[in-house]
Amino acid sequence: MTAMTTRDHIVAAANQLFYRQGYEHTSFADIAGAVQISRGNFYYHFRTKDEILDAVIGARMAETQAMLDGWEAESESPADRIRSFIKILIANRTDIKRFGCPVGTLTTELAKLNHPSQAGATELFSLFRTWLSTQFRALGCEKDADRFAMHVLARSQGVATLASAFGDEKFIRREVGEMCDWLATTTAAAASIEQEKD
Repeated sequence: MTAMTTRDHIVAAANQLFYRQGYEHTSFADIAGAVQISRGNFYYHFRTKDEILDAVIGARMAETQAMLDGWEAESESPADRIRSFIKILIANRTDIKRFGCPVGTLTTELAKLNHPSQAGATELFSLFRTWLSTQFRALGCEKDADRFAMHVLARSQGVATLASAFGDEKFIRREVGEMCDWLATTTAAAASIEQEKD
């Protein structure tokens, strides 16, 4: 494993600050302070906050792809992979209750700002959408794959938003359970259709 460079440290610090206090409310000084480097060293790597934002989005894309690849490697079952996606609401519940979903909050903020990087942030959702659609197709839900993918994305975003608003962990766990139950029903229905075809 390679050691993190100064640039990597800047991006990692900015990623956390953008998530916790928002892109607009995070300054160069905030990021430089978190990394504990001089302004001159900071500007050597990034001239503008927008450059840092693009790097943060790129890092999140890479991390998300690595997570999805990990789920692919861990299980041969598309349903188990989708459950892994659903259960990140529980795995990340502490941060979600305090700050919301990192993808949803950034996308929403950039949309409000009409920021040029909004499309890049939205690509994170597209990555999840495409991956989930692929899993539903593998389950035999070819016709409804994208609709189901969007349903899972929409419900998980709703759960994250309300969990952040109310700070209710029982709500998160209940919703995750219901989403997994819905997935089991959907999986069973798809398997039944496949059997009828045979």
